[in-house]
Amino acid sequence: MSSQRMQRPEKESGRRSLLTALGNGAAAVAAVVAARPAQAAEPKLSAEGYALGLAPTALQPAGQDFDLGHDRTAYAYAAREDVLAREGEAGKRWGMLIDLRKCTGCQACTVACKFENNVPQGVFRTWTPDVELGTYPLVRRAFLPRLCNHCERPSCVGVCPAGATWQRRDGVVEIDYDLCIGCGACVNACPYDARFMDPTTNTAGKCNFCSQRIDQGLLPACVETCIGGARQFADLNDPNDPATRQILTGEVQQLKPATGNEPRVFYIGLTTELQNNPPGNPTLWSVERADNGRPTGEWTIAISPEASHV
Repeated sequence: MSSQRMQRPEKESGRRSLLTALGNGAAAVAAVVAARPAQAAEPKLSAEGYALGLAPTALQPAGQDFDLGHDRTAYAYAAREDVLAREGEAGKRWGMLIDLRKCTGCQACTVACKFENNVPQGVFRTWTPDVELGTYPLVRRAFLPRLCNHCERPSCVGVCPAGATWQRRDGVVEIDYDLCIGCGACVNACPYDARFMDPTTNTAGKCNFCSQRIDQGLLPACVETCIGGARQFADLNDPNDPATRQILTGEVQQLKPATGNEPRVFYIGLTTELQNNPPGNPTLWSVERADNGRPTGEWTIAISPEASHV
């Protein structure tokens, strides 16, 4: 017992010595760090020379500034092939699956498309009309998201006299706005009312599946923004893609299948009333009220007088 009491002070003395040594070492390291001159962290610069996350002095119009605040390494995906933007990615076949059971009609897709693609007022690349089905008193409300169907056999391509509309090898139907003469032949040829005449450029316009995004490995803006997850983007050539597996089950519908265009936008829960008689180009709520002599109140929406469908 007495020997244990005699050894305890020696152990405590050893612990104190160790702690003292560690403390002296830490103090020495702190002194060296403090002696170094302070260096400000250098911001990581993008290809344009401004820090990521910081906007340049001159902003581009809304819808054309996607690269602001995004890591420029995303563009490495599109740099793999020089012809990617023109011809699309070989081996892919892009399509979209829309589950109408999940669509809430919130119009988030419409807004996201407007900003991403800088779509002018009065026209839409994608929209979600609110329709009533049935007759009173047995009526119900339905939403039907609309966009270009990027058909397997697009009728808009063959009628273009300028060769401005073409189909990429991944199925995306594109428009060369430098070649488009604004004749409107493609607008009339589309059985889905998916094309319009752009009042600012006087050329045809439509959804392009956000090709500037999918070429970078990103989702279209409407898909990424859908709050209910109603929209899914799919590679129809990939049988392991979840949306493609759903499409291959056959439990999906297409708009106006009798046209022979073979649209590549598929729906779940599309009613018979809407399948062959989908609502056409959107009209604005404030315009409809004004046409009926009703006050528009604070919800008046400014539109371009050149918009063809209002």
